Amino acid sequence: MKNPSCLDVYTLLMNYIWRTVKIVQKHAAEDLVTCQACFKRVNGGKDGGVENHLEMGKKLLAAGQLADALSHFHAAVDGDPKNYMAYYRRATVYLAMGKSKSALPDLSKVIELKPDFTSARLQRGNLLLKHGKLDEAERDFKKVLKSNPSSREEQEAQSQLKKSDEIQRLVGQAQSDFTRRDYGSAVSHLDIIIDTCVWDADSREMRAECFVQLGEMGKAISDLKAASKLKSDNTQAFYKLSTIYYNLGDHEMSLNEVRECLKLDPDHKQCFSHYKQVKKLNKQIQAAEELIQQQMYSDAVSKYESVMKTEPNVPQFILNAKERMCHCLSKDQQTAKAISVCSEVLKADPQNVNALKDRAEAYLQDDQYEEAIKDFESAKEHSENDRQIKEGLERAQRLLKQSQKRDYYKILGVKRTAQKKEILKAYRKLAQQWHPDNFQDAEEKKKAEKKFIDIAQAKEVLTDPEMRSKFDQGEDPMDPESQQGGGHHHHHFHGGWENFQGFNPFGSGPFNFKFNFN
Repeated sequence: MKNPSCLDVYTLLMNYIWRTVKIVQKHAAEDLVTCQACFKRVNGGKDGGVENHLEMGKKLLAAGQLADALSHFHAAVDGDPKNYMAYYRRATVYLAMGKSKSALPDLSKVIELKPDFTSARLQRGNLLLKHGKLDEAERDFKKVLKSNPSSREEQEAQSQLKKSDEIQRLVGQAQSDFTRRDYGSAVSHLDIIIDTCVWDADSREMRAECFVQLGEMGKAISDLKAASKLKSDNTQAFYKLSTIYYNLGDHEMSLNEVRECLKLDPDHKQCFSHYKQVKKLNKQIQAAEELIQQQMYSDAVSKYESVMKTEPNVPQFILNAKERMCHCLSKDQQTAKAISVCSEVLKADPQNVNALKDRAEAYLQDDQYEEAIKDFESAKEHSENDRQIKEGLERAQRLLKQSQKRDYYKILGVKRTAQKKEILKAYRKLAQQWHPDNFQDAEEKKKAEKKFIDIAQAKEVLTDPEMRSKFDQGEDPMDPESQQGGGHHHHHFHGGWENFQGFNPFGSGPFNFKFNFN
């Protein structure tokens, strides 16, 4: 590993210590058992001790106490390395523990010590078959048939031999399907093979490769996970898993799997260069998400732009980055940019609920109420119980209704996002322009009066934070109908211009004010 981080060094170190401890524990246990064996042998002659261990082991095995049974059989093997029954019993315990890899060498030892022990040979054949070692398995089954077996053994050997032949044929077919790139047929053949050869890592790896080609990534992942356990030090399986997760845009899982590869082989070229890439990407995405948490949206957007530079070739990372940028721009009220980035996401992924919600919010900021309603409605179809969507949709519908009535922002000609200072500035300009005293013609004066009241009301609502926030939620604080029990704000204004004379928006006596501000 070129320049490992502390964490990686720590992980490797812990792994090494853990392995060493395990080895020491194992030897300690074996030494203890061996000691007991020596002690027994000294006390009760050679056979006494070994027979005793075999007897105890058998009882414990029958009682299902596998670990204890195993240590007695270890002792028996150590006490008499030529005792084929000791190996045979130990193999039985290994099988009961699901450790078929350890059982194989014990069965081979039994057969070497006692070549006519057919039932051991039959068992070895069955194990070899499960591991996908077909030629070796067939040799065992044929040998069983030649060594005058019992009729039950003969029957089993014959049917297993037939099965093995059938599988040999299927393996040939699967390989030629694979070479022809007919991955669907290869899979259907491999399914039958794996059904029998459950511990065969090669078939799993081949099927995983077919699934990748067929775009069935979930299935490829579960085959590769099995293969990584079936074959020890299977760095290739971890590397493949990491790249599949990476192409699915899952940087965290990708990092986990590539670390497993490097634990097995810290100098693995492919894994190491992939690790550096995933780690860099992971760091950038985490940083961007922290910025979003802190509501630093424009910094988060630039961080996601660098994510897209780090990985320009995986569509899923680009899409994820854009989805988060769409969110940030919408939150940051960068309305036009938000709508454009969210639309890019929705072009690639029309059912993306997050992008629909964020684009709807941006449309609301832009007074495009119908568009916002459409987005909230599509989002609702794909995510029925989302409270945010329900509230957003209701708000959009209220705002649409409101836009068809009076819109105080429009009256003053300011944006929804305007600060108080801009609102007052716009108000003063318009109040000057539409003051009724500026108009002589009766009709004109009447129109100006109405306009002037609207302008004054707009200023009152938009400079009062509580009234403004009500209005932004789609209520009209000046309209008794839309009031929810708070209708005291509009008393000045009933009865039109006559009642209005006493109200001075400029706060300096009756209405003969001088406009001395420019």
